Amino acid sequence: MLMALLTVAEALARVTDGLVPLDAEALPLDQAAGRVLACEMAARLTQPPFDASAMDGYAVRAADVASLPARLRLIGESAAGHRFGRVVEPGAAVRIFTGAPVPEGADTIVIQEDAEESDGVVLVREAAPGRHIRPRGQDFSEGQVLLRAGRRLGSRELMLAASMNYPELLVRRRPKVALLATGDEVVPPGSELAADQIVSSVPYGLAALIAAEGCEAMSLGIAKDDTESLVTLARSGRAADILITIGGASVGARDLVSSALRGEGLELDFWKIAMRPGKPLLYGKLGHQRVLGLPGNPVSALVCAHVFLVPMLRKLLGLAERAQPSPEALLAEDLEANGPREHYMRAVSEWTAEGKRRVKPLPSQDSSLMAAFAEADCLIVRPPHVPALSQGQRVRIIPLDD
Repeated sequence: MLMALLTVAEALARVTDGLVPLDAEALPLDQAAGRVLACEMAARLTQPPFDASAMDGYAVRAADVASLPARLRLIGESAAGHRFGRVVEPGAAVRIFTGAPVPEGADTIVIQEDAEESDGVVLVREAAPGRHIRPRGQDFSEGQVLLRAGRRLGSRELMLAASMNYPELLVRRRPKVALLATGDEVVPPGSELAADQIVSSVPYGLAALIAAEGCEAMSLGIAKDDTESLVTLARSGRAADILITIGGASVGARDLVSSALRGEGLELDFWKIAMRPGKPLLYGKLGHQRVLGLPGNPVSALVCAHVFLVPMLRKLLGLAERAQPSPEALLAEDLEANGPREHYMRAVSEWTAEGKRRVKPLPSQDSSLMAAFAEADCLIVRPPHVPALSQGQRVRIIPLDD
């Protein structure tokens, strides 16, 4: 079957088309870290729920400290969880601690460094009327929407949700990704290698990337180069939202993924794209499941995962898209003109004294060099047919921060 090479943009549009956020599930607050919120959340209370002291000191009436120094009689104490229950009358002061409710009648906090207490009398030397009080609702008010669907829950979000009085949160189910390596020559790490065998490495890189996105990876093992083996293992991953195959996605006599899965009902969309590395990329649908066939070369596979799998996962998670420009950097050396395929060049960064990022491509861009790829911290994205660039010019990059 002859197919024209799709552009990366066209292929990305196809693999993400129709993907919608997965179902929601309720989780206890202490289990929701890293998950994606499935609904908007309004505060269940007002915070702070009362006027609170921002400092240790004395709660007084501003009128009583308009002229300094001032002598006030000490009538009690207000601490967090133990408010002073009477009204502060003229000429009186209440010892108060940070976070404690400001007593009725008081409207100023004199910090303890500006006052001296002795025998039931408080001598106020300095005071700023109206200062050091956190008014009721200064942070947020009951009913105010503070968290919205599509936000990933980190430390700040979870702290806010707890302060809003939520014991559990409604979050998106984690997408499940089944990983199926293929090839008679591929064996698990730790094996005694026979002649012509190689160690399976791509599933472990993919699993880490999937976990970093807050999703679940499930390994289906390594399929032999025969239809029965491929189909049997693929069937064991039918519960997954996405099936990733590794290798066997090209059109060689032993590249069986497409033919084997079409026998299971695969609706093949495309199997090659104008991308370097990563030309033999397969995509289709198998019932409810999306199928992404990655190249067997380790670097090609992981680069394709960054470009295609990550956006798919973020769609399924319902992550809110934030309008922001693509990251850019300055070239640390000249680049020659690019060919007909979009090139994702492995590169390393350095930062200038002015805080600008400079990127330098690795000396070799061979798609099988994992040791070199591990040194890279970003990908330089070069569109098809772009002319040569000089040192100092801007290029688009994809940071590799997983």
